Amino acid sequence: MTDVTGVLTLVAIVEFAAGAEAAGQRYEDSVLALLGRHGGHLERRLHGTDGRTEVHMIRFDDRAGYESFLADADRAALRTALGEAAPTTRVIEVREA
Repeated sequence: MTDVTGVLTLVAIVEFAAGAEAAGQRYEDSVLALLGRHGGHLERRLHGTDGRTEVHMIRFDDRAGYESFLADADRAALRTALGEAAPTTRVIEVREA
């Protein structure tokens, strides 16, 4: 949900493919480094104790920034290069209670 200041807050739950955990983490390192291009900021990155999941709290200055991040050609190329080893991600828009 976009708050009154226009900021969009997201929580991403990332699951790495079995046997591709290290490749998935490297991919996430690279993709998260692209956030700044789009007004995005990684607030928090937590690693699951199972070694197969991560949780990211991300803020974008506005929804347009998030949409441009999703359309980023470098992000798409990284995902394509990883192929079936690419992580699956569930993104939830959140707001303060």
